[in-house]
Amino acid sequence: MRLEEHPILNFCRGPEVTITFNGQSLLAYEGETVAAALHAAGVYHLSDSHNLHRPRGLFCAIGQCSSCMMVVDGRPNVKICITKVRDGMTVANQKGKGDLGWYEKK
Repeated sequence: MRLEEHPILNFCRGPEVTITFNGQSLLAYEGETVAAALHAAGVYHLSDSHNLHRPRGLFCAIGQCSSCMMVVDGRPNVKICITKVRDGMTVANQKGKGDLGWYEKK
């Protein structure tokens, strides 16, 4: 759900773009963050805590915590609260701490 009007704020949304979240196409607007687009689509469970595996949602919304880390275009540990959507972007839930490929056998 997105706010359509506000008594003191004006909304200047960019053009519509399409992103893919866990294989599902979602409508977003250029200029908004991935977290805003997911929230508008009803996605509130963004990750799980590492130790107890409890669901985590949007927490700080300014890129200071790790509650919203997801895999974006194949890259893990992306903070989606500060990442703007791009047309054709793929977003997926991240399992665990994310594999950066540092431990690949040579």
